[in-house]
Amino acid sequence: MAVEKFETALKKLEDVVKKLEGGELSLEDSLKAFEEGVKHSAFCSKKLNEAERRVELLIKQRDGSLATRPFEEEE
Repeated sequence: MAVEKFETALKKLEDVVKKLEGGELSLEDSLKAFEEGVKHSAFCSKKLNEAERRVELLIKQRDGSLATRPFEEEE
């Protein structure tokens, strides 16, 4: 089974949202689409959380050694 990419899952999620917003689906098809959307949303959320944990800045210390610290967004 191929590993799904974040961008692919996000596109699929966007497509599901468009279908649901279109209002043309039956109740049963809407529920199926919603379930699919929840699956893609959870996958995207997981990938974003993984990426956030991996983002670190490398900081050069006064003694020349390197240290890492978590990435913090500027406000």
